[in-house]
Amino acid sequence: MTAWPADYSGAWTVAAPVERAGVGLHSGGHCRVRLSPGSRQGYWVGRLDRPGDPLQRLQPGLVAETRLCTALQLDSGPLATVEHLLAALAGTAVTHAELWVEGDEIPLLDGSAQGWVEAIGEAGLVSLGCRPDPGVLSGPITVQQGQSFATALPAQALQIGAAVEFSQPAIGRQLYSLALTPQAFVDEIAPARTFGFKEQVEQLRAAGLIQGGALGNALVCDGERWLNPPLRFADEPVRHKLLDLLGDLALAGLPQAQVFAYRGSHGLHTALAAALAEAFGSEAVPAT
Repeated sequence: MTAWPADYSGAWTVAAPVERAGVGLHSGGHCRVRLSPGSRQGYWVGRLDRPGDPLQRLQPGLVAETRLCTALQLDSGPLATVEHLLAALAGTAVTHAELWVEGDEIPLLDGSAQGWVEAIGEAGLVSLGCRPDPGVLSGPITVQQGQSFATALPAQALQIGAAVEFSQPAIGRQLYSLALTPQAFVDEIAPARTFGFKEQVEQLRAAGLIQGGALGNALVCDGERWLNPPLRFADEPVRHKLLDLLGDLALAGLPQAQVFAYRGSHGLHTALAAALAEAFGSEAVPAT
């Protein structure tokens, strides 16, 4: 078993390069990622087929699309579905890393962050000293879209929570929150898989989305039942929303705050990330 950092007070990078490959959720194409040790704070992306090109640091201003995933527009081209990988890096306390990619999407793997956590554990972690002070919120930050909202409140440590509300009885109303640590992330959040609804599948595929989606990499809800049980947690959908929230916040950095999202979405999460980055200054909130 990997010995994860006790908390988020340190700076960490992977000890050795490690790769994963697979299908992209929306493109259906082959994608590959090599995680490599980083000497610079944050997450820096380069292309495997153009190793001489400069790497680009991820930040909220690169978000180009938030329908069903978080997609970025980089200088080197588009990169979609980054949230599960970024959640794994942030959740396990990796603060410095290079992401070398092949394809325009991050591999979906099994639809959760578990495969990325296993890759990080396989590579091992190296301490880079203390994490830079993320700053302290002077007051609440809230973003709202219709009935949905996400908020960050001043706190002594990272607390994170989410609530979802769906008309489908198999999901209904769910609420989950926890005091986040790397071990808690690995145990309670990382295994939660993405989910969708049977009645939307054909419409989404006709729109060019979820071309790589399958019963092996996404939970599919059909009203009162799941087409591919068993669930890993009774409340797996809301835990996956927390996973998405963490991955989207990682574009700016995990704040020392109490963060909560009600009926969250990638658009809402990345709007909160942008507001946090602006509040602290882009260099003051480390991408952890």
